[in-house]
Amino acid sequence: MPVQWYSLGMRATIDKAGRLVIPKQLRDHVGLRPGEVEVTADGAGLRVEPLAGDSLDEREGRLVIPPSGAEVDDELVRSLRDAGQR
Repeated sequence: MPVQWYSLGMRATIDKAGRLVIPKQLRDHVGLRPGEVEVTADGAGLRVEPLAGDSLDEREGRLVIPPSGAEVDDELVRSLRDAGQR
């Protein structure tokens, strides 16, 4: 079953300790895995991004960043592009 993108987001709760559970569907959609993430203020919201790994793989004589596991297809790229134009 393909992951449905929620254009209006999903509700979550921040507990008294400041912890926020990001819904699994959203974590899977953007490739977030357990571990440290970068959190930055973005206007009135927050931006959560996986940290770039320190390791690089060598393939065919070139250094490349290992894949994060996030699946990116044409539909995702179009929806992200269109969201930025609103």
